[in-house]
Amino acid sequence: MTFNDIFKSSFLENVNAVSVLDMVLALALAFGLGLFIFFVYKKTCAGVMYSSSFGVTLIALTMITTLVILAVTSNIVLSLGMVGALSIVRFRTAIKEPLDIAFLFWAIAAGIVLAAGLIPLAVFGSVFIGVVILLFANRRDTTRPFIVVIDCDGHESETAALELLKEHTVRCAVKSKTARPGAVELNAEVRLKDGNTDFVNDLANLKGVSSAVLVSYNGDYMG
Repeated sequence: MTFNDIFKSSFLENVNAVSVLDMVLALALAFGLGLFIFFVYKKTCAGVMYSSSFGVTLIALTMITTLVILAVTSNIVLSLGMVGALSIVRFRTAIKEPLDIAFLFWAIAAGIVLAAGLIPLAVFGSVFIGVVILLFANRRDTTRPFIVVIDCDGHESETAALELLKEHTVRCAVKSKTARPGAVELNAEVRLKDGNTDFVNDLANLKGVSSAVLVSYNGDYMG
């Protein structure tokens, strides 16, 4: 095929490149896999807030990828043009949760494999990935870090609070300290014992301690 043949080709010649049955079957399966990916995302969402729009994006991304790959596999010339067109696409939306990146790649990979005609691989592969994510993402880790914020009135109450923290946690490390006349604020990273948070009540009842706050921390947000 020469360049003259490419420019002389009619647009209508590609209408029957992909049969209607193939399109309907591929898009229906892509919608089903997208729903499954959305379900897994909904069950394992670990961000600050659950984003329903991101879940819908996963469904749409699976179907869109299937649509694009169907077109690419039907025409070698179109595939070359598609590579050039998609190379200029840039995504500017910041993704703060690392697991969300895995869901995006999962949706794209499922659409590619499905459109390539490897239906068993797409279905069983997605089921296996979903089970793995459900098992590991929902596993409660009692050794994950927490931040304790303590407001006290001086050295004695500060020492008592730190001793209580070390007694009731696996690990305690002071991350920051702010001292003002008559007031001290401590930020300490701790690892809990069996998820027990009752020690926060004991901290708040210590003499000289005005408040004690416990927040979870994963490196990106506190809440």
